[in-house]
Amino acid sequence: MTKSARSPRAAARVIPLRRGTTLEMVRLACPDSAQTLRISESFGLAILDSDGIRELHERLVVETADALKDGLSERAMQIHLQRIVGAYVGSAHGAGQFYSRAVTEAREVTAKLANDVRDEDLDGPVGFDSQAQRKREFAADMGLQAHGLRMAAEGAVAAYEQVIGEAWKPFERPVEHAGETVSKKAAAVQMAAFG
Repeated sequence: MTKSARSPRAAARVIPLRRGTTLEMVRLACPDSAQTLRISESFGLAILDSDGIRELHERLVVETADALKDGLSERAMQIHLQRIVGAYVGSAHGAGQFYSRAVTEAREVTAKLANDVRDEDLDGPVGFDSQAQRKREFAADMGLQAHGLRMAAEGAVAAYEQVIGEAWKPFERPVEHAGETVSKKAAAVQMAAFG
């Protein structure tokens, strides 16, 4: 029996990480207070207490930091809050992207009403809304959710600045030289040993 030839291990590559999600990206993806108010009024939904959500989350993060201050060094606190705030910002951004897709779908289905085949415009069975209406209502619900998470993220970012004393920015791992493999690094270290 012959052994199958094994291919040599592929050299490890360092892949640059994507850039972190910023609060500005959240603000672009999620509706602001004025738009959320219009959505609530147009669809008969609850009116969110935007300022209350923001203030509550700011207070929550500040109180959490205060409770941990004796057990964490300044750097450990900064790393911990960086991660916590990053989670809030990431969650809000994801909700904002989902909201944007829901709005796009609602627009597409509603735009089909101009077609000759107007199935989307037909009322559903008695007691049910049309597909277009359901899509619009779903987008409205997603808008409120995205806005609420945006306000939570804004509160967390404000708390970070209050506790740490500098503006929050997403964590970005330094990108190593993309073309440099582990074996090249090892060779360089070994050659340096020779002087």
